[in-house]
Amino acid sequence: MNPAAAAKASVLDLAPVVPVVVVEGIEDAVPLARALVAGGLPAIEVTLRTPVALDAIRAIADAVPDAVVGAGTVISARNVADAVDAGARFLVSPGWTPALLDAMSASGLPFLPGVSTASEVVALLERGVGEMKFFPAEAAGGTAYLKSLAGPLPGARFCPTGGITAASAPGYLGLRNVGCVGGSWMLPADAVAAKDWARVESLARDAAALR
Repeated sequence: MNPAAAAKASVLDLAPVVPVVVVEGIEDAVPLARALVAGGLPAIEVTLRTPVALDAIRAIADAVPDAVVGAGTVISARNVADAVDAGARFLVSPGWTPALLDAMSASGLPFLPGVSTASEVVALLERGVGEMKFFPAEAAGGTAYLKSLAGPLPGARFCPTGGITAASAPGYLGLRNVGCVGGSWMLPADAVAAKDWARVESLARDAAALR
């Protein structure tokens, strides 16, 4: 998918898996992103959990034009502003408040606010938001919970994230209310430490083939 088309597509439809990335060393950001994109995973969520996260987003946005890089672990209006300034193209939060939802909406970027209960889903639907992150997916009820939401809440589509593996991902992707899943299994710590980007690319390719 070319960058122009990707900019118009829903984050949920870019690829079956969104890699959830924790960048510890800024030197890893660009080669890691290139490996993921080469493997067929263009949407990359860089979590704001490390001191170099914003610089990593900026570096990927500048150097990997085929990547659709987003910011994860967005929990404040300041996070939103910083992510936009760094060049993020979508936002993901582990949960939401009215103030955070307002800030994400005002950013003009696609966003996935986090939910784990039916009441949170209903509240988002009331606000006109139909795409959301289900987190922490495995701990919050997994595929059985999401399947039970599909009937009464057909307007909601999810990106489940949290504890999902290559083995469990197909079960989520088979649900009608799931657009994609988030995970980090294609980024094993030993491969990143060894800068084995060929292995990352191979695992990304396997993940991209899940649907």
